[in-house]
Amino acid sequence: MFMKDTKSDSLIKLVDPAPLFDPVKSSVQGRQQEGQEEQPPMEFDKSQLVFPSGESLPRCWTDPDYML
Repeated sequence: MFMKDTKSDSLIKLVDPAPLFDPVKSSVQGRQQEGQEEQPPMEFDKSQLVFPSGESLPRCWTDPDYML
């Protein structure tokens, strides 16, 4: 699954998308898609990720108190 990092404006390939859907987790591991060689995995803050189209993440993925 690909996301876009708003800080660097680059695409991020998520190592495991499951933490993205978990509102308790604040970061996900991914690889920046820059250059020709695969980059090492890094932690990315979910608050700085959007979909490649520019749409923000659903609130239920980021707010643990949503719908309480």
